[in-house]
Amino acid sequence: MTEAKREFWRDIKPIENPHRPGSLPEVYHQGAPTDDERYYVPLTETVGTRPLLIIPSQNRWCDVLYARGAGLVNRHYHPHQVFAYTISGKWGYLEHDWVATAGDWVYEPPGESHTLVAYEHEEPMKVTFNVTGPLVWLDENGEPEGTFDVFDYIQLCKEHYEKVGIGAEYVERLIR
Repeated sequence: MTEAKREFWRDIKPIENPHRPGSLPEVYHQGAPTDDERYYVPLTETVGTRPLLIIPSQNRWCDVLYARGAGLVNRHYHPHQVFAYTISGKWGYLEHDWVATAGDWVYEPPGESHTLVAYEHEEPMKVTFNVTGPLVWLDENGEPEGTFDVFDYIQLCKEHYEKVGIGAEYVERLIR
């Protein structure tokens, strides 16, 4: 690929009406993996989640998962696919031999059970996830013991944001 010498596209006129009738505007986050811990909703005692996009009709959310040090997200099962991109830190699953660090990308196929762990690292673990469908919480024997879906996620986020002074309405801006 050759490198362009100048921004050759500067003279292209933008599309006048980029949104089709009935479409919703984009969601834009400047500094999505923020260091402001108020934006990370506690998912467990050691791991937080910052919602970036929530799509109830697809039971989907995109977030930045965050752990300042060693952390754990309880073992769970995904009946649908999940995508992850590591921004910083170090994390993995007890059930796999790989460990993800900055720049690593992971595809989780439907039907996978795992226990997410954040390793101690000089940088906090920040991973962006694209989750579809519920998480099915599993007990120590891998048996289902509860679910967590997009509606649980919305409620958890609203309660947290109200508590920390950001306001529950912040979550409404993320729903598409």
